[in-house]
Amino acid sequence: MSHWLLLLEFAGLALVIGIAGYFLALYGDVIAEKTGLGGSWVGFSMLATVTSLPELVTGISSVTYVGVPDIALGDALGSCVFNLLLIVMLDFMHRGSSVYTRASQGHILSAGFGVVLLGFVAFNILLYRNGFRLSLWHIGLYAPIIVLFYIVSMRTVFRFEKAQHLEAVEEIVERHPKMSLAKAIAFYCVASAVVIAAGIRLPLTADHVAQAMDWQRSFVGTVFVALATSMPEVAVMFSAFRIGALDMAISDLFGSNLFNLVIIALDDVAYLKGPLLAYVSSAHLISAQSAIMMTGVAIVGLLYRPNTRLFKTVGWVSLFMFSIFILNISVLYLQH
Repeated sequence: MSHWLLLLEFAGLALVIGIAGYFLALYGDVIAEKTGLGGSWVGFSMLATVTSLPELVTGISSVTYVGVPDIALGDALGSCVFNLLLIVMLDFMHRGSSVYTRASQGHILSAGFGVVLLGFVAFNILLYRNGFRLSLWHIGLYAPIIVLFYIVSMRTVFRFEKAQHLEAVEEIVERHPKMSLAKAIAFYCVASAVVIAAGIRLPLTADHVAQAMDWQRSFVGTVFVALATSMPEVAVMFSAFRIGALDMAISDLFGSNLFNLVIIALDDVAYLKGPLLAYVSSAHLISAQSAIMMTGVAIVGLLYRPNTRLFKTVGWVSLFMFSIFILNISVLYLQH
């Protein structure tokens, strides 16, 4: 198969994931509403888990069916970088004032947890690159720590938001009055099945693209696969923007980043050859550090809340985040 046909197949899979991701977000929101969940918690917990389903399926498929751990790790870390880029897009679409002045400062907590977990992943990549093989059977010791930290962060954010009464979408009563819970669950399962089918095929196509174009798998995973599996987050972002639920959109992005890092732990369990981070390229450190820097800049924006917009487009916070994203992609490309 020529590289053009491979790229076309990859684009088709990305489109399928994007469309299915939109319906995942829609029916996930219906389920959250009908079951009594609400506010930023919908974005941080349920929608974040839902929109990260492509990364989960693609990661497991990459380390089992295809056997390419670099694509799995590149997808998880690259998706974190793309999710942070979506905050820049939100700022660009939000007219009148900077999105950082309208968003809740409660997002700083989940963003801070993300920085810690990203740093922990980068730390373990360095450890394994320097010969420290801390593992139990084929599972790296970092895997259960990541899962435990995620559980603690979820509980902490939930308790914080409950105490602060951050119910950003509570005022939008009955967003889906004509849809029953049973119908939402049924369609949610159908959309999930579509994502799973496309996600199983995606890493194999990506591996073929990497071979045909003579690109490193870490570059393909971080850029192309991460972009494809981030389509549901894009769908949620636009949907939330249309109904004015900025907090739901931002909490979904930060929550997805945390769940993406949990996916690394799940991929590690599924990868039977040994600890996942012992068999990946050190180039992933670039994406991990870029995600840390972008999250740090976002935290500064949420705390300082600057309202200045450059040429009536985005603020300096978004400009810095976009610059880090471009730097990340450029360095990864030059390393291929």
